[in-house]
Amino acid sequence: MNKEEKYELVLALTEQIKEYGNFYITDTADLTVAKINDIRRKCFENDIKIQVAKNSLIKKAMEAAGGEFDPIYDVLKGSSSILFSKSATAPAKLIKQLRKQGAKPVLKAAYIDSAVFIGDNQLDTLTKLKSKEELIGEIIGLLQSPAKNVVSALQSGGNKLAGIVKTLQEREG
Repeated sequence: MNKEEKYELVLALTEQIKEYGNFYITDTADLTVAKINDIRRKCFENDIKIQVAKNSLIKKAMEAAGGEFDPIYDVLKGSSSILFSKSATAPAKLIKQLRKQGAKPVLKAAYIDSAVFIGDNQLDTLTKLKSKEELIGEIIGLLQSPAKNVVSALQSGGNKLAGIVKTLQEREG
């Protein structure tokens, strides 16, 4: 790979880091070509973009993207593949599924909406993360619940209050 190709790859990685906001770095060393092709196919099926790149180029792309990636730099050793997805959990679920068939890919690090997860032991945590949409839905549900309870109480209380006022007026009249 010549200097121009490396520059183009760094630019492409930088744009993907900015565009997706979520990425996973995995170790796919020592996998057969057939296994790598299988991983690529499954990534495609799950709307995950996979790119194999030198660690130094991944680091340059992260630096150019301008995020807080310092903890990730330490895991950029050996062979690395970077997976991009709009979904925070899709790559983790795919890695977990692939691991049923073999020891790799191994999660080195993940960057999810400015949160950094280091190490393969974070895989279960990453599969259970909720999307922004799911969290917003839960918050709206929690906010609506007390409001519905207040309205319901006022409505039922209002009927009781009206009944009491009517009874009092009948006694007076």
